[in-house]
Amino acid sequence: MEQVKLFPLEHKGVLQIGIAFRYNAALKIHIKELEEVKWTKTHSCFYVEFTQQNKGKLYRHLKKFECSIDYSALQSFTISPEIEEELKIFSSYLEGKRYSKSTIRTYNTFILKLLKFQNKAISTYTTRDLELFIEKEIAQKSYAISTHRQCISALKQFEKLHKLEALNVDEIDRPNKSKYLPVVLSKEEVIDIFRATRNLKHRTLLILIYSSGLRIGEALSLRLQDIDVDRRQIYVRNAKGRKDRHVVMAESFIPLLYNYLTSYKPEKLFIEGKDGEEYSSSSVRSVLKLACSRAKIKKHVTPHTLRHSYATHMLENGIDLRHIQALLGHSRPETTMIYTHVSQHDLLKIKSPLDVALKHVLS
Repeated sequence: MEQVKLFPLEHKGVLQIGIAFRYNAALKIHIKELEEVKWTKTHSCFYVEFTQQNKGKLYRHLKKFECSIDYSALQSFTISPEIEEELKIFSSYLEGKRYSKSTIRTYNTFILKLLKFQNKAISTYTTRDLELFIEKEIAQKSYAISTHRQCISALKQFEKLHKLEALNVDEIDRPNKSKYLPVVLSKEEVIDIFRATRNLKHRTLLILIYSSGLRIGEALSLRLQDIDVDRRQIYVRNAKGRKDRHVVMAESFIPLLYNYLTSYKPEKLFIEGKDGEEYSSSSVRSVLKLACSRAKIKKHVTPHTLRHSYATHMLENGIDLRHIQALLGHSRPETTMIYTHVSQHDLLKIKSPLDVALKHVLS
């Protein structure tokens, strides 16, 4: 009988339930039937978000398959009723401030870590307690700078909720944001990826993301009613920062769009998954990875890379930075400015001293 091991796993700053088992094709198919299940390449395992509801749902689903379930690691990772109640209060507070579900999950993970680390009454917390938590649980465990910054943001909201005189998160230094340049594809590489994507539905989605500069979440939640072919516009609702915006639809995309709509006949969402539900972002990443492999592209490419490439290519085509900012939905021009560092528009005009020297010698 196959054995499945369930264990606590932190992934993307959120507590998850990891699912490990020796390779079994039938068991793999069975686990993937649970829509909450996702795959992480980083940890090489399936996982679901760590909630009591998911824990019960996963256990019941696995019991339908002839396998033994080892959940001893989950039992050792118990959450006391007091901590669970505190997390509910914190979640409700964040919901009242209209934070997104994703942000609430992430912030809750940090506060859960804090409560388990300190293991004392919140009324006795001091700024030094929070500093020790960050030093031991975040900095010393080599979390990314972005995760470190997110943690301090979570602690700020925690401080505002409890209003303790001995707490002042503003005294805690926030590390400077990393300034990594985004991976950008050449125009030729983008076309190669589209050619290598054989499924019409997948190709249509990838072309939509690139041609309109959408985030993956925006593309997957796009409704049919928000596509205006006559005006060649797409209405993006409730995007990052709770902002709506219009983006341009490529004229060359329209024939592909009609072909896709005729073939798949989606009813509500532009891209629909099983039973009309929202399509899985992990499936899109898998499709893109396969297309890159077929196109022999070695760069680390994600759906967001298509958005980065859209912005960079727009800049190289001479589109004003302010227009690109509006199309991308950036609230600050500084965010859009990063594309000036990867654009080849002006760099291509610069000659290498080797080329100049050779030309001088050979002339």
